[in-house]
Parts: sequence; structure tokens; C-alpha cells
Amino acid sequence: MQKGRCLCGEIEFAVEGPPNDVINCHCNFCQRAAGSAYLVETLFGKAKFHLLKGSPKVYEHRSEGSAKRIQIHFCDRCGTKTHMLFERFPSSVGVFSGTYDDADWFEHAPGRALHFFLSTAPLGTVLPAGHEVYDAHYWQSEGIPAVPQVFETHELMTLELKAESRRRLGTSKS
Repeated sequence: MQKGRCLCGEIEFAVEGPPNDVINCHCNFCQRAAGSAYLVETLFGKAKFHLLKGSPKVYEHRSEGSAKRIQIHFCDRCGTKTHMLFERFPSSVGVFSGTYDDADWFEHAPGRALHFFLSTAPLGTVLPAGHEVYDAHYWQSEGIPAVPQVFETHELMTLELKAESRRRLGTSKS
């Protein structure tokens, strides 16, 4: 079991086994939720996530993309976000990976870690070689997976790369 907690220690949790997925998400929601260029999120089946201490508060947000609800669980005392539940993926828990006691316990390797929302990644973001990178979400629409890109060398997000990604999606939003 791997353990994690909020900044003040009021909320503690544990997960069993390796994550089902490691997502590096560059969407606007994840940027705001993480307060960073992207969110590193590990996904587990609900039965593999255990709340050990505390009672997190819940903020409910409606996804701009799917219109489904996302429940963000956070510490009422220090404000740390620990995990999310998803209406769209009801059997999954997404853990804010910066809350683990050991940040290096799960693999970030190609084939294990995916990158979502190239179309909104901030300029200068490093896109690692060999990783699957998606213009938006893994699911193009319900039940239809999107086609990823895999860069042969590390790439930096540029205006040109962002414009290409948005063209593929059929959007021109800047």
C-alpha cells in the first residue's frame, strides 16, 4: 500500500497496487485545480482507494467537455486537494499525485503515463519522447478512443504545435 496525505495531515489515504493509469493532464480544469501547468493524476478502481483519516470536503464541478460532474475532495483545514470522483467514470478515483508520501513510487515511463490536452498545454511545456500525447482527452467521444501522437524526441510546446493540435480538433481558440 502507498500512503498520502494533505499538507496539514488532517486527511490521510492509501492506495493498493499500481495505478490503472498515470495521466499528465494539461486541460484548463486541471491547470486550475493543480495551480500548475498540468496535473499528474493516478487513477485507481474505487476498491483500491482507502480514506484512512479525516473527512474531506467536496467541491462539485461540471466538466466543460463532457458536462458530467467531478467531485474534488479537499482538506477543509489546509485546502489540499487529495482525490476526485467522476460521474463519467464512476468506478474510478483520481488521486492528486503530489499528495503521496513517496512521489516516486509509480512509473512515469512511456506506456504507463499519458499526456492529455496538448491543445491547451502552456508554451514551454516539455512533452517527453515515447509518451502517448493526445490533443484532448483519451476518449474522442463516448466509447471512441482518440489517436495519440508519440514524439521521437522531447518536444517543447510552441505556438505552432498548439495551433496544429487545435486544427486537428477543429478549434481555433487561443
